Amino acid sequence: MKICIAGGGVSGLVSALELAGTHQVDLFERGPALGGCLGSYRIDDYWIEEYYHHCFAGDTSLLGLFDTLQVTDRLEWLRGSTGYYVDGTIHPLTTPTEILRYPHLTFTEKARLGLLTLRSRRLDVSALDGITAKDFILDNLGPGIYTSFFEPLLKSKFGDRRGEVSAAWLISRIAIRSDRGAGGERLGYLKGGFRHFIARLEEEATGRGASIVLDSPVEKIRRKGDGWLVNGEAYDCVVSTLPPQVTGDLAGLDIAPVPYQGAACMTLALDRDVTDGIYWLNMKDAAPYGAVVSHTNFAPLAWYGEHIVYLASYFTGRLPEGFEQSMLNDFRRRFSVSESEVHWHRLAVDPYAGPVYTTGLRDRLPAYEEHGLFLAGMFSPPNYPERSMNGSVVAGEEVAKRVLARFPDA
Repeated sequence: MKICIAGGGVSGLVSALELAGTHQVDLFERGPALGGCLGSYRIDDYWIEEYYHHCFAGDTSLLGLFDTLQVTDRLEWLRGSTGYYVDGTIHPLTTPTEILRYPHLTFTEKARLGLLTLRSRRLDVSALDGITAKDFILDNLGPGIYTSFFEPLLKSKFGDRRGEVSAAWLISRIAIRSDRGAGGERLGYLKGGFRHFIARLEEEATGRGASIVLDSPVEKIRRKGDGWLVNGEAYDCVVSTLPPQVTGDLAGLDIAPVPYQGAACMTLALDRDVTDGIYWLNMKDAAPYGAVVSHTNFAPLAWYGEHIVYLASYFTGRLPEGFEQSMLNDFRRRFSVSESEVHWHRLAVDPYAGPVYTTGLRDRLPAYEEHGLFLAGMFSPPNYPERSMNGSVVAGEEVAKRVLARFPDA
């Protein structure tokens, strides 16, 4: 059987790995590199991801695939510290003592927030799909915590759509990030970067016979008899990891859209640390980015030889004119960074960086098979109610199983 896979992100590569060997698999990636949002590039003698990433101890499918691909020896379990930037001041929020010292919540509000964190792993997130995060926080924690703590976080992540985001997303986010010790969250990272994971996926898939073609966007999908034409070439089966609405447009089919938002992520290399040793610094103050992610306050500085910082911003529609320069200027001014201290900077932009987890989304997610097309990616059920590398691995595995079940004699 001849199979076309559209998209070379994690789900596309995993499905290619699962289907190659017994079938002819052609994977087409529109960009110059594989990995999707997990793509990397080389700077001097090291590699760095375009968008910040880490994994969690509960990512069992991802960790199992690391074993299969023999990259587990590169897996380092590190500690990620957190903080909040409020009124021009960095407030560390990693240890219990630091949280108690945080001046923008009362002791009672801190206690309520702590209890919610403890409860989060026991809550049934599916029951929260129809409730907005705002209403859940207002009802359970009160307006003070919402206004001073959660609303700025939701605004930086979802912008004008923050009022539509479900409590299911918020609680799952709190739960997955509650694996904390005295030194912060326990988070995983591959020494040398997740590039090694993507490279091994490519190597194993092509070793089983898959063809992987870069700089080759899928531009048209059409039904032909029992099969498909993709860019004019005949296939028995198509797996698309593109956003459902994009796949629908390419195929001329009515596939229900999933709300998406874009990401604009600037990576900078600096002479020094600017976030007081904190890995993940959320911004309450208005800025053209919602978080400052100091990668080398997480991964060892010695791996890079310079301080690596990400500035994270999300958007819908189009970025404003001059956005890159305004982001850089704001960061330099706010953190007192001179022009000479910035070794290099690079902006990555993806208009389909991830779904917006609005209320009721669980029941609107597309099936793995729609109109005879197979779909898998960040919009698939394993990535609800929050996307992850682990969810994309599972989605790739699941769609491959459905293809094989659909064509048992092929």
